[in-house]
Amino acid sequence: MRIAHFTYLTILLATMLSCSEKKVTASTALEQTKGPTMDPDGYNVAFLIMNGTYNTEFTAPFDIFQHTKFRKNIRVMNTFTVANTLDPITTFEGVSILPDFDYTKDTLPKIDILVVPSAEHHMDSDLNDTTLLNFIKKIDKNALFVTSHCDGAFPLAKTGILDEVTSTTFPSDIESYRKMFPNLKVQDSVLFVHDGKYITSAGGAKSFEAALYLCQYLYGEEIAKSLAKGLVIEWDLGQVPHLIVE
Repeated sequence: MRIAHFTYLTILLATMLSCSEKKVTASTALEQTKGPTMDPDGYNVAFLIMNGTYNTEFTAPFDIFQHTKFRKNIRVMNTFTVANTLDPITTFEGVSILPDFDYTKDTLPKIDILVVPSAEHHMDSDLNDTTLLNFIKKIDKNALFVTSHCDGAFPLAKTGILDEVTSTTFPSDIESYRKMFPNLKVQDSVLFVHDGKYITSAGGAKSFEAALYLCQYLYGEEIAKSLAKGLVIEWDLGQVPHLIVE
């Protein structure tokens, strides 16, 4: 009986150790795979998200830019999200998104392109968020492009980085944009404006067009049409109301 009891304890201990090893292995694997895969030669594209971010203004450019990874002989885009937390954020429509980086704490990759989708409070309380605004100004210093969709233009304007360029925003908010920032050069009746390194768009489903334009600017028309085709979008820049400030 003692031998049997000893054997039972030995098997139980071995099983416990085995389970423990599996947990450690699983945890280690999770840690190793955490975060986006980054091509060291690619453009680093950061999407600034927060509670209340609108789905389309986030997912439309993300889809376009992420699909560059499936095109050959171009400098692909490394797409990732940044927020003021690593906890899940909830979009306006109720989708939970787990941010890749916390810009208030983490060491971030160099950001070549900053994308600011519209969020619920971009016309009010977000404009008083100094941490958010200072982050935008910091990234703006070295970014190749800073883009906004819909009311994402409001926090950009609040930082002052749009003072010397022409910009646009969501059509129904153009007048509010002009009143809030009376010194800005504001363009209406277009889907996007490209002035310097800034691309501001009307947002909504037309966020696709602004993102495709940037791809055409960087990669050429053939690649842009290929990306559009992959998402069943008819792409012809000549058919898109826009303003390019030379």
